[in-house]
Amino acid sequence: MEVLYDGHSVVVFVFLRGSMIFLVSLLINLSIALAHFNGFGEQPLSKIAIHKAVVSLHTNASIAASPYLLGTKGEDTEWVTVNVYHPNPSADDWVGVFSPAKFNSSMCPPINDPREVTPYICSAPIKYKFVNYSNSMYTKTGKVSLKFRLINQRADFSFGLFSGGLLKPKLVSVSNFISFVNPKAPLYPRLAQGKSWDEMTVTWTSGYGIYEAAPFVEWSIKGRNPLQSAAGTLTFGRNAMCGSPASTVGWRDPGFIHTSFLKDLWPNTVYTYRLGHLLSNGSEIWSKQYSFKSSPYPGQDSLQRVVVFGDMGKGERDGSNEYNDYQPGSLNTTDQLIKDLENIDIVLHIGDITYANGYISQWDQFTAQVEPIASTVPYMIGSGNHERDWPNTGSFYNTTDSGGECGVLAQTMFYVPAENREKFWYKTDYGMFRFCIADTEHDWREGTEQYKFIEHCLATVDRQKQPWLIFAAHRVLGYSSDFYYGLEGSFEEPMGRESLQKLWQRYKVDIAFYGHVHNYERTCPIYQNQCVNKERSHYSGTVNGTIHVVVGGAGSHLSNFSQVTPKWSLYRDYDFGFVKLTAFNHSSLLFEYKKSSDGNVYDSFTISRDYKDVLACVHDGCEPTTLAT
Repeated sequence: MEVLYDGHSVVVFVFLRGSMIFLVSLLINLSIALAHFNGFGEQPLSKIAIHKAVVSLHTNASIAASPYLLGTKGEDTEWVTVNVYHPNPSADDWVGVFSPAKFNSSMCPPINDPREVTPYICSAPIKYKFVNYSNSMYTKTGKVSLKFRLINQRADFSFGLFSGGLLKPKLVSVSNFISFVNPKAPLYPRLAQGKSWDEMTVTWTSGYGIYEAAPFVEWSIKGRNPLQSAAGTLTFGRNAMCGSPASTVGWRDPGFIHTSFLKDLWPNTVYTYRLGHLLSNGSEIWSKQYSFKSSPYPGQDSLQRVVVFGDMGKGERDGSNEYNDYQPGSLNTTDQLIKDLENIDIVLHIGDITYANGYISQWDQFTAQVEPIASTVPYMIGSGNHERDWPNTGSFYNTTDSGGECGVLAQTMFYVPAENREKFWYKTDYGMFRFCIADTEHDWREGTEQYKFIEHCLATVDRQKQPWLIFAAHRVLGYSSDFYYGLEGSFEEPMGRESLQKLWQRYKVDIAFYGHVHNYERTCPIYQNQCVNKERSHYSGTVNGTIHVVVGGAGSHLSNFSQVTPKWSLYRDYDFGFVKLTAFNHSSLLFEYKKSSDGNVYDSFTISRDYKDVLACVHDGCEPTTLAT
């Protein structure tokens, strides 16, 4: 029996054990898991057959949006009221938000079918709402007032009223155009660690090209004279996309992405900054003011707090796309991090960032959602299947999970200190932590370029100064008792740990984090499928195995566990959450798993040890022979 589950082809071998009970149980659980999976996880905008939309304007139908001008007090987010009237209302009527406001059919493919009606629409809306879902009286009265929350996305907006549902949309009425005061304004700064510990990078988005304005960051220690650092500018066109929908209905101009490098920072120091653009006429455009705390010196003994999660995605605070429940935990996770932001120093989002899946407008909406976090602490990302994978583009997996983005959006919208951002692996140091971030969408096996990077990253850390060695990757290269991994029988990504486990052991990696599987699970310290420590909540002494943690439940639809619970699985949770690491000093680390619903701790452990415990020889952790022998 072959099953396709979350992009994996799974072969299930069923043995009759004296009865059909085992087979029936397996099939029941398989059907439940697949039904759950198929009910969620589909990009909401992909459900709209926008390329089949026809214009069927109704004389008496109307849709109007207000206010006409947004951001009059400098806001980059505004609530908009949309009043709808339809003389022939239906339960499948919906309102789509379009930006740019003018439905542009100039880039549509030629019509070869005489039954198609022109003009038609070939650009997906940036969000939508079913009208009747917002007000059940709509089907009786034909009248409703909707609320939409819009962010500044470098263009004007309009609203379309459609009948015919999502599969056969008919445009019934089009609203007036509305716009932000300055659609090109610099917005949504994203901080990231630079290649050096004393460097912070600031990336942001604007509508200003290099021939129109010069981008820069003005920054300073509070009370000191400000410095100004120039920024580089990147963008890309439709031809950079690898396939549909990114190159077709999902395409939207990404604007211009700017990155500035703030160098020679003092350790653990608060800096203020703001984004600027010097226009050709000599005037300046400014963002609001932000602040961040610089990284501690590698090895510096200070309180250091790290948040780790994967697979968050984005949500809509106005209830848009409400039938899809695409990433039901995303906003809760975001809000819990914002609430605790004073107690967070750096964030690792290890893959499956936005789940835009080729609908490029969603990247703006994600960066707006995480702005309070990413503008304040370094927001380090990893590459996941929904950022990178596309057939025949060099990704390790030949799936279509990126929706044609093939990594272009992730490596342009966010900075990471990689030697080559197309190869999304890198190291970054934060005080007592060394983070080695792998890219599971490129080959990691022994002998590859990435394998050499991983070994170099692990081997070059000075554990006396940086005792906490963390490995992170999107797909589960270690251990997970997720349902489909259980069906494969190995409880891991195929070929996952075979090459890497000897590196984790040799260099005594403390914790390995993964996303991809949308739940939480923690293992014992483990090596070659065997627990090497019987403790559950406190570890001390020799580092004789790595703890593996799946922390992919930050927002997207949850993943079922296997019915089998391996002996190495100490804690499993089918819920949304994230992990927080707190290093108090060189010998004391606190691990906490928190749920996104309430921010409370549901699983935790501590590590206490001295430098000599890292040096101690363990199985496969030291050279088998020395010169003395």
